[in-house]
Amino acid sequence: MGLLLKEYVKPQCLLGMWETDEDFITLYSGLNLDEEEISMLNSFGNYSRKLEWLTARSLLNEMVGNDVRIHYNGKRKPFLDDGRYNISISHSNRLTAILLSEVHRVGIDIENMSGEITILSEKFLSDEEKAAVKEEMGKYHIYLYWCAKEALYKICDKQDINFRKDILIEPFVPRNHGNITGRVLNRSVNEKFRLEYFRYGNYSIVWCCK
Repeated sequence: MGLLLKEYVKPQCLLGMWETDEDFITLYSGLNLDEEEISMLNSFGNYSRKLEWLTARSLLNEMVGNDVRIHYNGKRKPFLDDGRYNISISHSNRLTAILLSEVHRVGIDIENMSGEITILSEKFLSDEEKAAVKEEMGKYHIYLYWCAKEALYKICDKQDINFRKDILIEPFVPRNHGNITGRVLNRSVNEKFRLEYFRYGNYSIVWCCK
C-alpha cells in the first residue's frame, strides 16, 4: 500500500505513516543506499526487521526526499545525518510511523493491539493509572498508556527512565482521537507534556511534539 499519511499535525511537526505490503526487492530497489547502509541491512538476520528498516527509509524519502540518511546514537536513538530535523520512528506489524520537526523535540509510538497487554501492564502502569483504566475500553486504554509512555521515553532521549515510576499519565477517557497529559519526573527530567493520540483500525498511535 505504501504511504498512508503525510501531514503537518501542528506547525513545523510532520507526521508520516506507511503500510507495508511490498516485498524486500520492491522496497530495496526504490532506495539509493550507500555502502554503510547496505552493510547494516545485511547484518539483520530477521526478514521482518529488514522490511522495517527499508520501510522507514522509504517513508522518510516520501516525507523529505532521498538525500537524508538515518543514523543511531549509542542509545539507539535515531538522528539524521544533515541535522535538519529531529526524528522519531516507530514500527508495529505492517505499519511504520515517523515524526519530524526542525524546531521541536519529537516522540511517537505505534502499536498493533493484538497482544494481551493487560498481563504486562503491572510493569508500566502505576496503581493510580491502573485504577483509571475504563473497563469497557480496557485493552485500548492500556495500549494508549503504553504508547504515551514510550513516546515520552523517546522524546526525553531514552534517558534512565522507569516507565512505571518516572512517567506519570493523567487520567483520560479514551476516544478515537484526543489528548493525553503526561509528566516525566526523575533525577534528570522534570517536565510536563501534552500528547496527541488516534486510532487507526487495530493500531493505537500516540505522538508528542514539544
